[in-house]
Amino acid sequence: MYRVYKKIQANSVNVKQFIHCGELRPDISALLRVYFNKTAMQERQRFSALYVRDFRLFWLSQIISLSGTWMHSVAQSWLVYSLTKSPLYLGLVASLSSLPILLFTLFGGMVADTYPKRNVLIVTQTLSMVPALVVAILTDLGAITVWYVCMTAAFLGTVNAFDVPTRQSFIGEVVEKRDITSAIALNSVAFNGARIMGPVIAGFVIASSGIPACFYLNAFSFVPVLFALWKIKAGRRPERTQRSFLTGLGDGWRFIRQERTVFSIMIWIALFSLFGIPYVTLLPVLAEEVLRSGVKGLSLLMASAGAGSLMGALSIAFAGELKNERTMIPLSGMVFSCAILAISLSTTFLLSAALFFWAGWGIVTFLAGSNSFIQRVVPDGLRGRVMSAYTLVFLGLAPLGNSLIGVTADSIGTVRSLELFSVICIGGSAVLGRLFRVNHRGSGR
Repeated sequence: MYRVYKKIQANSVNVKQFIHCGELRPDISALLRVYFNKTAMQERQRFSALYVRDFRLFWLSQIISLSGTWMHSVAQSWLVYSLTKSPLYLGLVASLSSLPILLFTLFGGMVADTYPKRNVLIVTQTLSMVPALVVAILTDLGAITVWYVCMTAAFLGTVNAFDVPTRQSFIGEVVEKRDITSAIALNSVAFNGARIMGPVIAGFVIASSGIPACFYLNAFSFVPVLFALWKIKAGRRPERTQRSFLTGLGDGWRFIRQERTVFSIMIWIALFSLFGIPYVTLLPVLAEEVLRSGVKGLSLLMASAGAGSLMGALSIAFAGELKNERTMIPLSGMVFSCAILAISLSTTFLLSAALFFWAGWGIVTFLAGSNSFIQRVVPDGLRGRVMSAYTLVFLGLAPLGNSLIGVTADSIGTVRSLELFSVICIGGSAVLGRLFRVNHRGSGR
C-alpha cells in the first residue's frame, strides 16, 4: 500500500474516479482520501484568507477604496501646489492629515473595543466620503482655497484616527487566527497595489477630466466598502465593562508593557517611523542631486520600492504564514536598515533601484510579520486598543520623523542624514532583534 501511495505522489494520474467507482480496495481508497484531503489543505494555505467569504468581500472593496484614496492624495497635492506654488503648504496639508492620528488614535482604539467594529467602520467610511465631495464641489465651482483643503485634510485625518485602528483590529474578527498572517499580507498587497494603480489612474483622470474628477471618484470608491460591510456577517459584540474610559485605555498599554515581545516590536516600529521610513521624504533630492536622474528616475525609484513591497506581501500571502518569524522579523528589519545605508552610499542609478527594491521588501515583510504576531497574541477584548498603539507608533509618529529628517538634511546634507539615520536603524535593529528572539523563545511561541 505504501508503494501505491508513493506512486500516486510521483505521477499525476486521475485516481479520484476509481475511488468513487469502487474499483480500488477499501484500504487503498481510504489512503487516497487522506492524501487528497492533505493536498486540499496545502492548497488552501496559499492565500488562505481569501477562502473566507467575509474577508474576501472586505478585501476586494478595500482595493477599490484604497485606489481612490491614492487618487485623492495625488489630486490634493496637485491642487495645493496649483493654488499656492509653495512647498510650505504641501507640508502643512500633509501634517494636518497625519497629526490627528497622533492625537486621537488611542481614543479610536478604545471606541473600537467599546462598540461593534463593523458599525464603527460603517460610520467612519461614510464620513470619509464627505471631504472628497466637499473639495470636488468647491473645485468645480471655482470657490476652492488652500484653507478649505487644510480643513478637509484635518477632518479626514481625524476620521482616520478612528478608522485605521478599527480596520486593523476588525481583521481579527473576520478571519480565524490561523489565517491572520495571510489576511494581513493580503491587506499589504491591496495597499501597495493601490499605491501603484491609484497615482497612475489619477494622472490620466486629471489630464482628461480635471482635478475634481479624482475627488468624485474617491468619494464613490467608498460605496463598495459600505456594501461589503453591510453584507459581512462576522463580528463579535464587545464585552461591556464598568471600567472608565481612561482606565480602559490604560489596559492596552499595560498589556503591551507586560508582553515583552509585543513591547520590543512596538519600540522597533517607532524607531523605523522616526529614523527609517522617512527616507522617502528625501527621494526627490536623491534623484535630482545625487543620481542625476530627474523626475523619471524618481518615479522609477518609487516603482522599485513599490515592487519590493508588493513582492514581500505576496510571498507571505502565498505561503499563508511567515515561516520562522523569530528569524524573519529581525532579518527583514535588518535588511531594510542596511538597504537605507547602501542607498546613501550609492551613486549609480541601477544599484540604487535594486536597493530600493530590497528596502521595500524589508519594511513590508517586517511590518506584516509584526502586525500578524501582535494580532495573534492580543486578547480580543484589547485588540482595538493595542492596534491603536500600533497605529500611533507607525503612522502617528510619521510627521515627527519627516520633520526630523528634513531638519537634519538641511543642517548636515541629504547623504549624511541618511547615513546617520540608517546607522541608528541598524544599531536599534541589532539590539531589538536580539531582545525579540530571546523573549520569543522564552514565551514558548
